[in-house]
Amino acid sequence: MNTLMLSVVGGAAIAGGLFLLGLFIRGTRPRPQAKTGGLRKEQLRKLSAKLGVAVVVAVAVLALTRWPVIAIGSGLLVVGWNSLAGGAREERMAMRNLEALAAWTESLRDTIAGAAGLEQAIPASIRAAAPTLQPHIRALVDRLHTRMSLPDALHRFADELNDPSADLVVAALILNAKLRGPGLREVLTALAASAREELDVRRKVEAERRSTRRSVQIVVGASVGFAALLVIFNPSYVQEYQGWLGQIVLLVVAGLFGLGFAWMRRLARYHKPERLLARVAQGAEAP
Repeated sequence: MNTLMLSVVGGAAIAGGLFLLGLFIRGTRPRPQAKTGGLRKEQLRKLSAKLGVAVVVAVAVLALTRWPVIAIGSGLLVVGWNSLAGGAREERMAMRNLEALAAWTESLRDTIAGAAGLEQAIPASIRAAAPTLQPHIRALVDRLHTRMSLPDALHRFADELNDPSADLVVAALILNAKLRGPGLREVLTALAASAREELDVRRKVEAERRSTRRSVQIVVGASVGFAALLVIFNPSYVQEYQGWLGQIVLLVVAGLFGLGFAWMRRLARYHKPERLLARVAQGAEAP
């Protein structure tokens, strides 16, 4: 029992060290600070559920194989399974948000056409907005009711949306709020058309990436399934992985497989461009 516990602790320490080394070499991107409380709670709830399932799976695999490396790897696979195929769910959500943004921009343009000012047009556009945008627009209206200036409220609105396409629309609104010049309708019309064109392009790209994501899932499923069949039905074939030396070799093999899976995920992932207003905000805060 003590040997088994030492194996678990040693395997976890090695895996954690390799993970931290990979993060140090690759680096991490700063995440936006503005997040709604409901979204954060939902993310924590999903992460807690994943961690619970991962612990159960890791304990079951450890009890079946007595291999801490495979147990830890199984838990990590459960946690990262949804993002293994390159973030298809995030890309679909981003396209839905882009479509909602284009519709809201057109609605705002039509409201302004009725001789309404920007401060009156934004509250009137809540009903026509998509459900994904309504909480953010209501928060924007609430800030305006608390006497926050329109440019500052729009900056907060852009940070909550956290989308490069939304930054273009919000930047046009901020300029109009500061300069009060004509031509906002024409600008919003052009931005809405540009968002529609970008949405069409991203749909085509998503259709092409779908085959790559499916290939990643097939490769990962086949590799994990083949290894599981060997352990269950032919244990003598993998007998050499018993002991510390075998676990170290297995850790190297699992690490190579993990690097291959990460590389395939990177091929299938959509990389969002940097935000315009985020760079402006960072530059304004710099001393």
